[in-house]
Amino acid sequence: MTTLPHRVLVALERFNAAHPWDHNAHYHRWILRQLPRRFGSALDIGSGAGDLARLLATRADTVLGVDSDPRITARARELTPAAAPVTFTTADAPTGIPGASYDVITCVAAIHHLPFADALSAFRRHLAPGGTLVVLGLSRPTTPGDHLLGAVAAPLNAATGWVRNRGRTAPRPVSMTAATRPADMSFPDIVREARAVLPGARLRRRLFWRYTLVWRQR
Repeated sequence: MTTLPHRVLVALERFNAAHPWDHNAHYHRWILRQLPRRFGSALDIGSGAGDLARLLATRADTVLGVDSDPRITARARELTPAAAPVTFTTADAPTGIPGASYDVITCVAAIHHLPFADALSAFRRHLAPGGTLVVLGLSRPTTPGDHLLGAVAAPLNAATGWVRNRGRTAPRPVSMTAATRPADMSFPDIVREARAVLPGARLRRRLFWRYTLVWRQR
């Protein structure tokens, strides 16, 4: 993933495994900043353990979390207070998305599990007029810029894990127990396909092997 020497990468992997932290949760507050202060309904695709869905519920009237993994969906229900306006369902996106429209749609570290253009087209269909789509995704590093960001992120990742875990070894957070797979699309390909489906979409590379996409339905 980076241009760092193999021995350094192996040592970092061991260190990171002992001091894990959730790269996706790192961007949750940033996601909230892209959204209105209050909105009616939200759909979180690939909701996992429900961390982002519960944050969305601090601004939304109702939130629906959708994930294909029944085990992690059950865990999300256990972790969610009964009074929170959040429900979770097990379904395959994009075909299994419930037929309503939503003021906000989020998709965090899940779209690379899906047919990319088809998923974006489905999100667009389900987004209400004036609604906001926010995607936090993973891409396959192919360009010098990708590898430079990866080299910068590697030591920062280790340092962040150390600080967040106060120097102690720790188990993985519940949010990191869902099934994962590597990304197969490059960032330039993601930008090209995304803008073909969502004209005017704003995409940006981010630290910690992520990119963001923000699009608003007119």
